[in-house]
Amino acid sequence: MPEGDSVFRTAAQLHEALADRTLSVADLRVPAHATAVLAGRQVLDVTPRGKHLLTRLEGDLTLHTHLRMDGRWQVYRTGDRWTGGPGHQIRAVLGHEELTAVGYRLPVVQLLRTSDESTAVGHLGPDLLGPDWDPDEALRRLLADPARPVAEALLDQRNLAGIGNIYANELCFLGRTTPWQPVGELAGLELMVGWARHLLLVNRLRPGHTTTGDLRSDPIGCPGHAAPASRFRERNWVYGRGGRPCLRCGSTVRAAQRGAAPQQRVTYWCPTCQQGPTPGG
Repeated sequence: MPEGDSVFRTAAQLHEALADRTLSVADLRVPAHATAVLAGRQVLDVTPRGKHLLTRLEGDLTLHTHLRMDGRWQVYRTGDRWTGGPGHQIRAVLGHEELTAVGYRLPVVQLLRTSDESTAVGHLGPDLLGPDWDPDEALRRLLADPARPVAEALLDQRNLAGIGNIYANELCFLGRTTPWQPVGELAGLELMVGWARHLLLVNRLRPGHTTTGDLRSDPIGCPGHAAPASRFRERNWVYGRGGRPCLRCGSTVRAAQRGAAPQQRVTYWCPTCQQGPTPGG
């Protein structure tokens, strides 16, 4: 599932392409809204709310979309071929005479009154990249269930909005705790929340996610790339580094499944740098 900074970047791209323009094409390819007539309406803005996207239109209408694991929006010059996937994966099309935004594999496509947006996103905690960011309220929500594992608590968008699995793993490493440590037992939880805000801010307008400060491209998946193993995945401390040396101490980073299907996620941690409970330990 995309991190909050990726959704922020998508919102910025959609806003630049659509805001203050009148739609000449608007096609919602979902049964609930297949007959909606949006062409002729002006796009007022595209706003991220945690991992949700709110495309606001004149006339008190908002198109609420969510990417979840596989969804994406792609912007094309109007008239160009759409290359983001087969036609049956398209869920939404918004365009004007110059640019067209196409939403692929969007699991959430909801048209609602702008005045009713709270029904879609009102449950979310403080947004790490939003004007409502409130670290004290985020801490209060995180500590409301002190026995909950810290990674699980960080991923709960009702506590604070914007953290995905990458940052949940990386924040636990930075906090020197395993992801299974009860959140109420962390002396450095306030620092961890501050790091979360910082990481999303610095990564919000650049591709990929770096927590180490290394901005080099990850060579994994590039056939014929001759970069040494030590260069692999150095943008993150532990995420995606299962079986590889910890960048801080050299111990082998471990990986395990966390949670139950369909929300099961892979968890990474360094057994030397991070202290606390572990699976089966």
